[in-house]
Amino acid sequence: MAAVRTSGDDYRTIFLMLIGQINFDVLRRNSQSTASPVPEYFETLTSGMAPIAVSPGELDRRKIVGVNAETVTNVTSTDFPGHYPGEAHAWDIKRFTDSFSITIYKNDQYDSSFSLIGIDASIANAFRRILLAEIPTLAIEHVFVHNNTSIVQDEVLAHRLGLVPLTGAAEGLKWIRYYPKQAEGESAPGAADYNTVVLKLHIECTKNLDAEKGEDDSSKLYHNAHVYAHHMTWEPVGRQITMFPEPNGVIRPVNPDILLAKMRPGQIIDLEMHCVKGLGADHAKFSPVCTASYRLLPTIDIVKPILGADAKKFARCFPKGVIAIEEVTEDDAEIVGSGYEGHVGEKKAVVVNSFRDTVSRECLRHDEFVSKVKLGRVRDHFIFGVESTGQYDSDALFLESVKVLKAKCTDLKRDLGNIMR
Repeated sequence: MAAVRTSGDDYRTIFLMLIGQINFDVLRRNSQSTASPVPEYFETLTSGMAPIAVSPGELDRRKIVGVNAETVTNVTSTDFPGHYPGEAHAWDIKRFTDSFSITIYKNDQYDSSFSLIGIDASIANAFRRILLAEIPTLAIEHVFVHNNTSIVQDEVLAHRLGLVPLTGAAEGLKWIRYYPKQAEGESAPGAADYNTVVLKLHIECTKNLDAEKGEDDSSKLYHNAHVYAHHMTWEPVGRQITMFPEPNGVIRPVNPDILLAKMRPGQIIDLEMHCVKGLGADHAKFSPVCTASYRLLPTIDIVKPILGADAKKFARCFPKGVIAIEEVTEDDAEIVGSGYEGHVGEKKAVVVNSFRDTVSRECLRHDEFVSKVKLGRVRDHFIFGVESTGQYDSDALFLESVKVLKAKCTDLKRDLGNIMR
């Protein structure tokens, strides 16, 4: 693992560099075509109308999704051309670059948490789906059972083996190609060093003649009573020996202590496994993540003072660290209309970290708080949690998803260009 981890600024810079290569010249040419009525519609809609300057406060208000006791309001984005008369909301790369940011909260090797701020839900969800299903990984696909006298059936054992996460040198994993699919009526394509990785498992359970009398621990009574992932061995073929160098680059299970089977004396497992490259869209075993999800940043707006015993009760409605109890200061009491006039020294509830809130809406179950607090979520602030299965470092997974989305946009641009010819 590299000593230096990717920072938030690095994420943002790489992201903007990648998407900056995607331009929409074809779309612009299409919109300027006289055959398209869309530009004429917007031109008619906004002609003769002076541009309206919208205050930052109003723009922030539009971004809040209202969370009520039993309903959710203001869920639809409205920042697109034509929704508000006189307002220009056409997508602009400079405005996006200025408003977009990434904040990293956690960046461990296999677990990361970060925020994408100033991005549309469709793009954030595209990243989530790509992380789950469209980043290629290596997994066991074919299991050739030579001998299996354990109590685990061949099919069940093969399924368990297929779900064991594998890892190896990153460059070697990129070098591996997809295994060609067998066409109907054709013979099976041959395995090669560039599309198939071979693992073997040969283990036999025997009695431990040195075990103490009366011992009832199977791990001490027998040798190889438990079959673990570390018993699998990699058999390098051809160029794989250089693409997956020892000691840390070899193909191996991410977690060597995954239990595969239990055996007793006289039982044996002897099999060969062929690993191929695949996508999570084909099978979950190829997914590079355990979880990849996001949530919107919660907002808690106390619109009326919550004082005294109510403040403590209000704090208990939220996870620890979200609401704090502070004293009303003289400066608070001097603000006209704040509701704190004449309450200097009393305890008040204040929001200190809405990030930790789970938006359980517990406070809205109490009548005394319904009119004093507004809950919501920020529509364009996505808090991602990504947990890698181990084949990629967590900080590399998001960048891989950006590359996949870029490739999709490039394909779309090329196809649009072909249509316009």
